[in-house]
Amino acid sequence: MRTVLQRVTSARVEVEREVVGAIDRPGLLALVGVTHDDGPEQVERMARKIAELRILRDEQSLTDAGAPVLVVSQFTLYADTRKGRRPSWSAAAPGPVAEPIVADLVAALRARGIEVEQGRFGAMMQVSLVGDGPVTLVVDA
Repeated sequence: MRTVLQRVTSARVEVEREVVGAIDRPGLLALVGVTHDDGPEQVERMARKIAELRILRDEQSLTDAGAPVLVVSQFTLYADTRKGRRPSWSAAAPGPVAEPIVADLVAALRARGIEVEQGRFGAMMQVSLVGDGPVTLVVDA
């Protein structure tokens, strides 16, 4: 599992001009990619990292600040661009494998008391954000 975390002052995701998830106060945008061998261990590790990384202002975590996260599935995080001009997506888990893992991550974050908004799995989404910092981290579980 690979996640790009961006510290934001606000973020939202739209599908066909409908807002399906949004946060309107400081928190994190989490772009989440799933690979073939991800499972419960990676979900728990990633949930802990997202909830506890001290990357918000004043070195606070989501848990410390009571801040929200917007989770958006992003299979392109596993693109292989080493050869040619066309990325390979073979390292990304297919939708039927990845979708329940992303749902498990959302559930694990909520179980930690984190307010979670989310995109729509498999949809063509427009993601908007106002970066804070900027602070952007790549986290592998």
